[in-house]
Amino acid sequence: MTIKIGVLGATGYTGAELLRLLKNHDEVEISWLTSEKFSNTKISDVFQHLNGFLDIECKSVRKAYELQNVDLVFSCLPHAASMHFVKKMLDTGARVIDFSSDFRFSDVKIYEKWFKSKHRYKNYLKNAVYGLPEINKEAIVDAELVANPGCYATSVILGLAPMVKAGLLIPDSIIADIKSGLSGGGRAPNLGQHFSEANESIKIASSGQSQKPEIEQIFSEIGDTNYRITFIPHLVPLDRGILATVYARLKKKVPTNKACRIYEKFYKDNKFIRMFQKDNLPSTKSVRYSNMCDIGIGFQDDVFVSVISIDNLGKGASGQAIQNMNIMFNFPETQGLMSTAIYP
Repeated sequence: MTIKIGVLGATGYTGAELLRLLKNHDEVEISWLTSEKFSNTKISDVFQHLNGFLDIECKSVRKAYELQNVDLVFSCLPHAASMHFVKKMLDTGARVIDFSSDFRFSDVKIYEKWFKSKHRYKNYLKNAVYGLPEINKEAIVDAELVANPGCYATSVILGLAPMVKAGLLIPDSIIADIKSGLSGGGRAPNLGQHFSEANESIKIASSGQSQKPEIEQIFSEIGDTNYRITFIPHLVPLDRGILATVYARLKKKVPTNKACRIYEKFYKDNKFIRMFQKDNLPSTKSVRYSNMCDIGIGFQDDVFVSVISIDNLGKGASGQAIQNMNIMFNFPETQGLMSTAIYP
């Protein structure tokens, strides 16, 4: 079965990665793309690496009513803007995977507090499914609207979910220290991401703070109690990649081998999770350009430590979106995603 695809906001970093991956998928046909900055421009003129692979012209999202109906729409539009076009696409009968935060929260008050924006379609929140396949696969299968998780949230949730589910962590003791590549800030010009500003420097990623309540919501759901975390994201001078080091205190002492068994059981049927041993912890280079999530766990005295690496544009965004698409349309979950990391 071949499905027709549309992409809203195709000319950002997540859009570029999405298109690269979709061209390796045998069951999709890309019908249209939108871009405000590059409307009426061929996508291969925007991204020269797509020359000869994808040469269709970008349209303006303002003319969404002129776009042909498709089976699935990926929305790579910004927070607060995406919701309007997601609603339009759902009304055409398309299923939607939204990259923004607009449908990630079950409580509209949390969204409006963190994004300082009125949610215009709060009635859609109850049917949106949080698109983390390792946690919500069964719900994703029949979803009409999937909220693709944030990249920081993906790393932290996958890094601690087995221990949260087992009820072994003190809920208010979690500290997440995360380093992310600059592409996580988007492709639009930004002074802080200019080479001379970002090179040889590490700084706090203030915009990433909005993923704190996203993580707390999912932990509270799977742990069946309220979780509050200390969440500190940083930007480092890399193109792409996330390394998260997450610390938590245990309710009671747990042997290392028992913790390892908990993780192995929790992720036993998940192709994109790789568990590392204590003396060989994950790094960003082991996951670049892939949909893999590498996890290493251990202890420092009585503190549980989980180290997680993902590609922020892969498992943290576009790769995960395709993983969700595969589940929604009954394709093999790994289809189009089983390339290894690029080394060196």
